[in-house]
Amino acid sequence: MIKVGIAGGAGYTAGELIRLLVNHPEVELKYVQSESHKGEAIGKVHGDLLWSTMRFSEIDFNDIDILFLCMGHGVSAQFLSDNPIPERVKIIDLGNDFRLAADAGSFIYGLPELSRTKISSCDRIANPGCFATSIELGLLPLAAAGVLPKEIDVFGVTGSTGAGQKPTTDTHFSNRSANLSNYKVFTHQHLAEIGETLVHAGAPSDVDLAFVPVRGCHTRGIISDIVFRTEKPLEQLVKLYEDYYATHPFVQISDTPIYLKQVVNTNFCFLHIQKEGSKTLVTSIIDNLLKGASGQAVQNMNLMCGIEESAGLRLKANYF
Repeated sequence: MIKVGIAGGAGYTAGELIRLLVNHPEVELKYVQSESHKGEAIGKVHGDLLWSTMRFSEIDFNDIDILFLCMGHGVSAQFLSDNPIPERVKIIDLGNDFRLAADAGSFIYGLPELSRTKISSCDRIANPGCFATSIELGLLPLAAAGVLPKEIDVFGVTGSTGAGQKPTTDTHFSNRSANLSNYKVFTHQHLAEIGETLVHAGAPSDVDLAFVPVRGCHTRGIISDIVFRTEKPLEQLVKLYEDYYATHPFVQISDTPIYLKQVVNTNFCFLHIQKEGSKTLVTSIIDNLLKGASGQAVQNMNLMCGIEESAGLRLKANYF
């Protein structure tokens, strides 16, 4: 069994990670750490784990094989500095501390659909961001084929869980319910990692991506509408995507329009492509807490540990 510890275990991503790991056939969840809830029963914080006998505790780093960091953005690097981890322990960071090349050090950017081979042989993973995952998966086949258009527009809507557990003026229920609002227009923090990832996949460095993120009034799920112009026929584009993702279990190409309920509570990304003249729309949908965070982290763990990539992740959507 793979022995696992989670640092920063009180938030949404940690809660989903715990849910996946306690049902994973190859994992023993040994420790869940939280600075703000030391000694408390895990079920007091994560109400869906009321049945669990686990308590938040310090992590014995000599007693684990995998360490997940759910510390929040900007905290992971300090945690690793304060807590020397044995070299044999593999680390997966769900924050943004190591995603960019300038900050990565020994960390590999953990997008399996781009770097599965590298992930399988590394010990440190920077788990991608949620919007980044959705947009990157919508564009990777074009970048890899060298046909990514220079100008791309993206309109993306995300659920409220993407903002984290602590409410703010813009994210608490009374503001978010029955409401939509733009934020970080053209400046979203995931743009840098998207750009680096597309270049790594084969795109030129001067691709101009205009991104308008929107706060949705639902709790979870991201829909990214990616718009560009190309003269390639629809049939060629669909085949390009199908061929690229043929060996990747969590990306599916749909020949009919897609919607969020198809992927919520799963580790899937569904893609749909449609055209009108040269105008092209690629729609990408994921669950921001799973394929956009904890599910992808478990997928990376599976690859790092040499077990089946989809182990513990065979999840049906909450369709109704």
